[in-house]
Amino acid sequence: MQRFFQHWTWIAPASAWALIAASIGAAIPILLLGVVLIATVLAAVHHAELVAHRVGEPFGTFLLAAAVTIIELGLIVTLMLAAGESAATLARDTVFAAVMIISNGLIGACIFIGAIMHKEQIFKQTGVSASLATLCALTVLTLVLPNFTVSEPGPVYSESQLAFVAVVSIMLYATFVMVQTVRHRDYFLPAKILAADEDIHAAPPSNAQTIFSAIALILCLGAVVLLAKTLAPTIEAAVASAGAPRAVVGVIIAALVLLPESVAALRAAMANRLQTSINLVLGSALATIGLTIPAVAALSLAMGLPIALGLDTKGMVLLFLTLLVTTLTLGTGKTTILQGAVHLLIFAVFLFTTIVP
Repeated sequence: MQRFFQHWTWIAPASAWALIAASIGAAIPILLLGVVLIATVLAAVHHAELVAHRVGEPFGTFLLAAAVTIIELGLIVTLMLAAGESAATLARDTVFAAVMIISNGLIGACIFIGAIMHKEQIFKQTGVSASLATLCALTVLTLVLPNFTVSEPGPVYSESQLAFVAVVSIMLYATFVMVQTVRHRDYFLPAKILAADEDIHAAPPSNAQTIFSAIALILCLGAVVLLAKTLAPTIEAAVASAGAPRAVVGVIIAALVLLPESVAALRAAMANRLQTSINLVLGSALATIGLTIPAVAALSLAMGLPIALGLDTKGMVLLFLTLLVTTLTLGTGKTTILQGAVHLLIFAVFLFTTIVP
């Protein structure tokens, strides 16, 4: 027990919060912020895996996805309030970037690296199909449909439409959570062929360890977002000086916020637990839309802030391609290195066309 509390994973968030406090009255070197940010991300993954092992699947991956998304939402809302009217597309750009990072970058990397180490990996198609159906509905309703409604000009919903879509998004996500954690939980559990996995059958942490890790996880996630926010002005200045589009800032910040889930998903894929990786990444994508869009919609309606949700033509093409390829990739219950390479190449196209639109 003493060894556990002496582990470096509690030193990282403590250092992060110390830097956050110090940054209020003094400038902190960017390199130091970056190093502490990475250490805090790794600590968050460690504590999340301990909690997940204690509560079991799929509750563990759901808890990490929900926690990260709630904190990401806080960051978006803070930036929207600070930027005012100039933040009309902030929620759209951040959510779209998160979906593309998760659906192409993370899924592609998990499948590609997992295939290199284990050749062919398997997962339960029933749970994945339910996740993809919900993801398709949420993305189209929130990021595409606003371009084709006629009550308001441009890629925006009218107030009544925005409120209705926000309610629908919450209902879809709540239904998915109920199916994943209660009614059809077995659809999202690892395949029986992996029953001999040593990590799965390792002794679960004690109650004290689990409580400590849960608290440390919250502190880590909060520190990650606040450090990313501290780095945001430097990132914005660098993007502006390079002449890149403002949407690049949203991609970078989304990538920073998603780092804990990214590392956790990749580690699970390397351990031949692709089911856990898919549960985590798809659950994160659904939480990002199902929680973020309703919250920013409520903020927009309550404070009269403008919000543009509709993607441009390029974004819609990439989104439809991503949904189609993801459905085909995860439609057989097995994956190979080719499918991972396809997703990674689509992700590369998204990054390149964001920088060079």
